[in-house]
Amino acid sequence: MLVLRSLAYNVAFYLNLILQMLFWTPFYFLAPRHLAWFIPKFWSRSSLWLQTVIVGTRFEITGTENLPEGSFILAPKHQSFWDAIAFFPYLRDPLYILKRELLWIPFFGWYVAKMRMVPVNRGKRSAALKAVVARTRKEMQHNRQLIIYPEGTRRAPGAEPEYKWGIVELYAQLDMPVVPVAHVAGLYWPRRQFMRYPGTIKARFLPPIPPGLSKEEFMRRLVAETETVVDELLIDAAHGPNPPALPQSARKRLAELGRPVL
Repeated sequence: MLVLRSLAYNVAFYLNLILQMLFWTPFYFLAPRHLAWFIPKFWSRSSLWLQTVIVGTRFEITGTENLPEGSFILAPKHQSFWDAIAFFPYLRDPLYILKRELLWIPFFGWYVAKMRMVPVNRGKRSAALKAVVARTRKEMQHNRQLIIYPEGTRRAPGAEPEYKWGIVELYAQLDMPVVPVAHVAGLYWPRRQFMRYPGTIKARFLPPIPPGLSKEEFMRRLVAETETVVDELLIDAAHGPNPPALPQSARKRLAELGRPVL
């Protein structure tokens, strides 16, 4: 039954994406950018609503009081596609740094270009970083909120964290607060799988890390503050009612925390 519901959700998810892109196209491309943001935010909310209706996966996002006014950097854990769509509806004018190849995809790339995202050429790292910082700084002057995943790629729940140095450079050069985001969405929407699991995804915006810290202190705080809450949420999910299927990485981490699951 769960397999069928997961399959049904995946079909509904992509149909919802395609149909909404087609339906909203005239308004999206003719409206000013600040009004056009309604469409991707509505799509995000409707996709999560479909997940609740079809699979039974709810979500609770807390800590919105920790989101500063104006420009800041949002730094979520990256475990699944869920965290790619769940947080930007809470931001006024979100900004992503993304692979430039995504802009070449017909229709999707046009939608992305409308929102003035920052493309990056991953083949030229040093030059790319300078170009990305310059373009991002220019966009952030318009009270935008940069979403960047400190670990770069999706990691399984409970896996050893691998925070990259790129966010440290952006933190230092943009001189803005960073809001970490903790969650264990990968338990319910696993990476590289079509299965979706019922339950409640809990995510939390943490208190912002202020600008002006040394690079080493910033990285220490980012990792420590994020991972502490991630561990709390992992324990809560694993030992709560109707726990989701736990990957081996999560079981290993729970054992290290002294809260193993039999």
